[in-house]
Amino acid sequence: MDSTSLVITNASVRTHATRTSVPALAIREGRVLAAGALAHCREAAGDRARVLDLGGRVVLPGFIDAHLHWAGYALTRINLSLTPEQSLPEVLDRVAERTACSSPGTWIVGRGWDHADWGRWPDAADLDSVAPAHPVALVRKDGHAMWVNSLALAQAGIDADTPSPDGGRIEHALGRPSGILKENAIGLVRHVMPTPSDADLRRAMAAAWPDAWSQGITGIHDMGFGPRSIHGLLDTLRDDGELGLRTVFYAPQESLDDVIDAGYRSGDGDPWIRVGGLKLFLDGTLGSRTAHMLAPYDDLEGDASTLGVRMIEPETLADLIQRAAKAGLATAVHAIGDAANRTALDAFEAVGDLRPVGAPALRHRIEHAQILSTEDIPRFKALDVTASMQPIHATVDHDVARIAWGDRNVGAYAWRSLIDAGTHVAFGSDAPIETMDVFAGLHAALTRQRQTREPEGGFQPEQRIGIEEALRAYTKGAAWAGGQDADLGRLTPGRLADLIVLDSDPFETAADALHSIRVLATMIDGRWVWGAPESAGFGIEVSG
Repeated sequence: MDSTSLVITNASVRTHATRTSVPALAIREGRVLAAGALAHCREAAGDRARVLDLGGRVVLPGFIDAHLHWAGYALTRINLSLTPEQSLPEVLDRVAERTACSSPGTWIVGRGWDHADWGRWPDAADLDSVAPAHPVALVRKDGHAMWVNSLALAQAGIDADTPSPDGGRIEHALGRPSGILKENAIGLVRHVMPTPSDADLRRAMAAAWPDAWSQGITGIHDMGFGPRSIHGLLDTLRDDGELGLRTVFYAPQESLDDVIDAGYRSGDGDPWIRVGGLKLFLDGTLGSRTAHMLAPYDDLEGDASTLGVRMIEPETLADLIQRAAKAGLATAVHAIGDAANRTALDAFEAVGDLRPVGAPALRHRIEHAQILSTEDIPRFKALDVTASMQPIHATVDHDVARIAWGDRNVGAYAWRSLIDAGTHVAFGSDAPIETMDVFAGLHAALTRQRQTREPEGGFQPEQRIGIEEALRAYTKGAAWAGGQDADLGRLTPGRLADLIVLDSDPFETAADALHSIRVLATMIDGRWVWGAPESAGFGIEVSG
């Protein structure tokens, strides 16, 4: 008989994110007590439990975004935020506006531009025309190219004689750096850019939690790629009771020795922060033409770099995965091109089931897996490698994929083929590169179309999946990938009470209308963090 217990009733509770539902759910101390008939749940919760009538609304397990960059997302809310839809003049206008309210010498930092419709790559001279006295660094929407002005190049010491680093490229025009840096070359400028303080990052992250809650996101897999490692800051936020999302943390390559020396293993931590493992970048992106391909890009005939960029040599990749595995760390490999995916699968095959004696099997994963040779698709299941993918990429990138990959798109964004092969599939957003909106992702997964219904019939429509499969990838599949499946992904007794309340039933909503579904309330650890029903006007307290 616990007055802190809660019984949710008059709801369609989808405990497994499937069509099957139960009418009631009992919760105590942050975990699910019971699910099923109201009488059963009230008996489990006790006579003094609060009873909340949800008026027939749908309840699902909380969504887990299996791939995003939280610090990067939080900082986009305070840095110069650009969008892929903006033209080159519009981006330059935004930079000019920011310089007008910034002291000379202040760095102008932003991200989000996309040159796909500009007819050319931008260059340093473009930025010099509006920011001659401010160093400017603008990251492309995909995070794999940076556009800088002459002052930023000078401060980084980059000139005509500066060699491109391994796994990176300094683009040139007329014998001089053009102002475009790709992959590892970005680090040459990042090294001299100011980095936000812990206090700045903490404020930015705290302000961003509601963005995730409003999308029904209760947990994330953080893949780094921000200004620096935020693992320690997340620990501080948890200790202070200010961590807003359950987080599985993947350490960057440069932190591997530190993580091993600290004795961390995949799965270490608590329900709020867990060690996921090691994160490696094997290639770049489609938009920057740095994804590593087996055959040249269709639209780069005669170009010297038609296969993209391989950021890690195969022998080095296998060695890094092996070192991590020996220490009990799973590896997540960023691989977009078909060559990169094959290299990653080869490395996982070579490492096999290596792990410390007595440790559970490691849950290795490939991030993005955007284009696969069809012969490599069955290898994911055979090697027990999770495909961690982002549905929105297929619809955002379909135009450029058709231009660059042509007939090879039969293996692009191959959700249907991977699921049919028995692969563990986890879905995420890749925010801030793309929207964190889960229902936009569900719409993309089911329709393979943009919200404007383009392309007609869907991009590679044979790879569409159903609503149950898509929801599973955002719940149970993501929980599996992060080693949290004992606690998350389902609303069954003993699991954590992370759930969401929706205004419409995704199982009864047309696929092309999924993006219109709204999250009315989000609960984490048995506590409403967004849109508490009692105060939002759609939940009614019932006398015990």
